[in-house]
Amino acid sequence: MRYIPLIISLVLIPAGIGLATALPFWGGLLAGIAGIVALIGLYDFFQTRSAVLKNYPVSARLRFIFEHFRPEIRQYFLESDHEETPYSREQRALVYRRAKGIEGLRPFGTLRNVNEIGHEWINHSMAPTHLDSHDFRHSIGGPDCTKPYDASPLNISGMSYGALSPNAIESLNWGARIGGFAHTTGEGSISRFHRKHGGDLIWQVGSGYFGCRTPEGAFDPDRFAETAADDQVKMIEIKLSQGAKPGHGGILPGAKVSEAIAEARGVRVGEDCISPPGHSEFTSPKDLCAFIAKLRDLSGGKPVGIKLCVGHPWEFFAMAKAFHETGITPDFITIDGAEGGTGAAPAEFADHKGAPIREGLMLVHNTLVGMGLRDRIRLIVSGKLISAFDMCRMFALGADGCNIARGFMFAVGCIQAQVCHSGKCPTGVTTQDPGRYRALVVADKYQRVANFHRNTMVALKEAVESSGLISPLDFTPHHLMIRVSSREVRSAASQYLWLEPGELLSGEVSHPAFTKYWDRAHADTFAFT
Repeated sequence: MRYIPLIISLVLIPAGIGLATALPFWGGLLAGIAGIVALIGLYDFFQTRSAVLKNYPVSARLRFIFEHFRPEIRQYFLESDHEETPYSREQRALVYRRAKGIEGLRPFGTLRNVNEIGHEWINHSMAPTHLDSHDFRHSIGGPDCTKPYDASPLNISGMSYGALSPNAIESLNWGARIGGFAHTTGEGSISRFHRKHGGDLIWQVGSGYFGCRTPEGAFDPDRFAETAADDQVKMIEIKLSQGAKPGHGGILPGAKVSEAIAEARGVRVGEDCISPPGHSEFTSPKDLCAFIAKLRDLSGGKPVGIKLCVGHPWEFFAMAKAFHETGITPDFITIDGAEGGTGAAPAEFADHKGAPIREGLMLVHNTLVGMGLRDRIRLIVSGKLISAFDMCRMFALGADGCNIARGFMFAVGCIQAQVCHSGKCPTGVTTQDPGRYRALVVADKYQRVANFHRNTMVALKEAVESSGLISPLDFTPHHLMIRVSSREVRSAASQYLWLEPGELLSGEVSHPAFTKYWDRAHADTFAFT
């Protein structure tokens, strides 16, 4: 039975030749197709690399075809609207509708099981407010910052040119300019495509110091100062780690380093771009504080912050102690959740490294509150945020702003094909192949970027109004409700432990994470002492 397809194809060759005497076209077609299938089957039978092909010539190839298209078949035909792998069909559809300006109303009620454990909602008010604008801008810049930035609560998270195509970068930045929000560069630095349309930039400086490095890969203060002086650069973000692969580092092979990528990153064409796991400019929390102050000075007083995925609690405690002892604080901290995305990461890192966004945010927020530093530092969160409710939940837990990466990728056309690392993105978002990314038309997609931002902010405004508030920063843990059992619902205020302002300075702390690790953290070292 396993050789039947091969046998049939061999038999059809002479049959086709015979048929060709009466019907030349159909006989030739039959013989040609049968000949091709027979050649494939004979190759399968005699090859030695694949046992399944040898045992099932021709027919086994159907297995590989179905296996290749399995993610698409499952994603579009089999999974439910709420299965998140990693984004559900419902979440993707929400972005597509908002990006295209299509009405996002839903008839006939919710599709969710509101009695399911873990279900969350935001409480509404009997006295809703009316707001004239959805432009909830907030100032980012601590006491040492002389050029604070009035930022939107929703901005584009870091995605490098090189990971994204030039057309995708152009679309994101142009959309950010007309929408009045910021575009984070990713650690690949500022490319010509970031500059083309003049949108506000958050320049991310990673461990490879791309865009501000010496030929040997060390930090170059002169190059940094020259780039940071650009009016388009509004803030600087020191990347310590990212959610999808914290503590891993990365490499862009030299074969992928084009002239434009080399120009942006400050390397030679064809040279490997290596991002080490850690920075070479500092080795202790106090050294990090000094580096923050140095970049703030070199940039002329622009806001300087850090981005991290929370790992060992004592390491962030040590950083907080360094902030307190030196008096040098970042102007903002971007907390990236372990659910954050990347072009490529080892499965073990993507699935089992780093704190999820909720736990990371709460640890950072509680620490800064307990140290009396919270009012000096803005907290921005990123990691699998899509809707205005996702933002409301983060504001309720202590965030000041949100960054979104993959949502904006959906806005420019991403279909979640999950081949970002292959260079074969079907929509031209994550590829450097001109034949693929030319299909992404910048003049159309930038409008969708701006639409997604605007319509999400309008939805956020409606959520703020319905809760009787003035600003999303007014959300508190009391507004966020969580079902913890089939018969019990608790607010985030009672579900979690919250520190009082200055509590860590008193030396008497009851929070279990702090009682266990606080005294083992010191400003002079990241080590567990």
